[in-house]
Amino acid sequence: MSNEAPEAYAYSGPEELRAAVFGALSQVVDPEVAMNIVDVGLVYGVSVADEVLRVVMTMTSAACPVADVIVEDVEAELERIAPPATRVEVEIVWEPPWSTERMSPRAKQFMGW
Repeated sequence: MSNEAPEAYAYSGPEELRAAVFGALSQVVDPEVAMNIVDVGLVYGVSVADEVLRVVMTMTSAACPVADVIVEDVEAELERIAPPATRVEVEIVWEPPWSTERMSPRAKQFMGW
């Protein structure tokens, strides 16, 4: 996997953190589909400002049984790369709803689509 952060989600913040954030999020796996959350299309946006690294993301469904695990993994991976004194916040949203259109070409290939 490349360290270049594709436009898989909106990013605002220091350019020097972009690749590290992308790499950290790419380490988080949705256990229901056995793929990372970036390829699945769960991450909608990331912002880094005022000592807060904020991720806006969704789940494949509101009934996702592993949502807490995924959020904990996101927090752990981002805390590992966040600058000192930076707080990590994860917000789960349901609008817009997730759809298979958000999946990367790699994820669609993996799923056989």
